[in-house]
Amino acid sequence: MPRYHRDDLLRYAEGLLTRAGMEADKAAVTAAVLVEGDMIGHETHGLQLMHWYLECLADGSLNGKGSYEVVADKGAGFVWDGRLLPGAWLLTKALDQAMERVREYGIAGAAIRNCHHTCALSAYMRRATDRGLIVQLSASNPAARRVAPYGGTQPILTPNPLAMGFPTSGDPILVDVSSSITTTTMTQLLAKKGERYPEPWGLTAEGQPTDDPKEITERGGTMMPLGGALKGHKGYGLALMVDLLGQGLSGKGRANTDAPGPLAQSAFLQVVDPDFFAGLDAFTEQSDWLANACRTNPPAPWNKGAVRVPGDSASAKRRDAMQNGVPVAQNDWDRMAKHAEQLGITPPAALQSRLTH
Repeated sequence: MPRYHRDDLLRYAEGLLTRAGMEADKAAVTAAVLVEGDMIGHETHGLQLMHWYLECLADGSLNGKGSYEVVADKGAGFVWDGRLLPGAWLLTKALDQAMERVREYGIAGAAIRNCHHTCALSAYMRRATDRGLIVQLSASNPAARRVAPYGGTQPILTPNPLAMGFPTSGDPILVDVSSSITTTTMTQLLAKKGERYPEPWGLTAEGQPTDDPKEITERGGTMMPLGGALKGHKGYGLALMVDLLGQGLSGKGRANTDAPGPLAQSAFLQVVDPDFFAGLDAFTEQSDWLANACRTNPPAPWNKGAVRVPGDSASAKRRDAMQNGVPVAQNDWDRMAKHAEQLGITPPAALQSRLTH
């Protein structure tokens, strides 16, 4: 897979977005979050999304200009209406504001409604953990229905990802999971390729387990909640939590019928300052011990490597990308290049080309 220098990718992605009509500050943040997604191995939520974002800017479903509306602000908690502005920009702005206020309040949180796509939640974690803070993020899309409640057949929920980041004295612990077994993006990709899930991750419209993603994209089926046919009540419970934190606290969600578009996400974030509790040193003493105890745990026979802590793979991939270039799938690159040609932008050269010449 071709690799590109991070700074070149940032300039390229930012240029595409600004030429397509996004304001410079929003383009810079959105480009950074997308590139970070590729750096940590979340390819489905990295620059692969650029083609879609540019199309959304063109049709108006993504608003590239203006600012959010403050719905409520009570210091330790605040609510914004995102007005379909870029999710990366909204979450980054809200996270920065929460991190400023958490030094005063100890815990600070925000709910955002009518937010465009939020990218990979893991891509925001280090912004807080590098400052010795704990961060929680979750998002749902009340304008869409793709996951049935456990035991049901009619879709009500979305994959509803939730993530938490915890500081250690080394790499942070980064937990990022969907409340469903798989994601909408993965389902659409596999269906487009004519491929199947590795296991029955979906339900047919009649409620029967299936490994065919086209049952979901074309025939009215649904994605299973995390835990599948036997333990899906667990993912179902997580999905309800995400819905209510983002939609209930922002005051807008599935109960409202006036969604502004096919993608108007609701997000919730919370920042915790360990210094308001037993202290950061006390916290990292525990997080360091726990991470080390997990990593040094004897691996099971089926595990061909060492036991990992959530975030280990992302941290390793990020270091590799910083040193050796960020990998971008050729198909995604080709689609961006078509937009670049239309917008009058020259794509950067791959690192291999530079080495060759």
